[in-house]
Amino acid sequence: MPVSDDVPDGKAPAEQAGLMFSSFMANAWLTATIVAVIAGVVGFFVVLRGSAFPAHAIPNGAFAGAAAANVIGVNGLLGLGVCAVLAALGIGWLGRGGRRDVATALALVMLLALGAVFLSVSGQYEPEIYSLLFGEVLGVSTSEILPVAVLGLACLAAVMFLYRPLMLATIVPEIAEGKGVRSQQMEIAFLVLLAVATAMTLPVVGALLIFSLMIGPPAAARSFTSRPSLAVLLSVGLALATVWIAIASSYESNWPIGFFVGMLSALSYGLGRAWAAWKRTRSTRLGTA
Repeated sequence: MPVSDDVPDGKAPAEQAGLMFSSFMANAWLTATIVAVIAGVVGFFVVLRGSAFPAHAIPNGAFAGAAAANVIGVNGLLGLGVCAVLAALGIGWLGRGGRRDVATALALVMLLALGAVFLSVSGQYEPEIYSLLFGEVLGVSTSEILPVAVLGLACLAAVMFLYRPLMLATIVPEIAEGKGVRSQQMEIAFLVLLAVATAMTLPVVGALLIFSLMIGPPAAARSFTSRPSLAVLLSVGLALATVWIAIASSYESNWPIGFFVGMLSALSYGLGRAWAAWKRTRSTRLGTA
């Protein structure tokens, strides 16, 4: 969502730079920062566990919950949260002992079908879909910041609590089973965490924005380092840099923030892959020498 329409024409560059950090932009900077931290931390496990498809399917399908909430007259955030958690539980249950990608695809198709029906009944097509796909990060109200901040703290607390068993179940599932960590339980717990992390941020940043932040920076961080704790910190740093540069670029160019977030996320991943390839080539040459 561009912001230049809200900025008076004819302003000097220095004055426009000041307006970029004015009160009407403060909510955007703060909310984007919170979302970037959530995406960087949770996204690390999304990439590590190969859960990119569920990370795409859950937020994209959760709009069915918002549409259903609009039909029955309840809060849209409640509908989003319930739908996202149910989708996560459904993917975890259907994926037991089978192919998780098939279960994820079936859950996404069912949610999209239900969402289309509910949107048809409610009569709110374009505004509802646009908001949930692309968000309104540059139009965030002050009242929306607190729920996102509470969500961020809850997600970070959950990650800290699940960090060790989740790492064991992801990297060495056999050892995790021996220590009493059930892989299936960890899978469902992680999917629910992913659902909560994406549901509350959907109306603010949109499904495509949160998906880009959960994949690009964490994947780049894994390419730059193999140390988990350092990779998490680097993932958060790259996600923060992505959203900050995207907001500033959108302000200056009047182009959508989603474009810059997507491009910068892809660029960070490309740089990470190039770095990893250079390291492998260098190690091979040194070994040959």
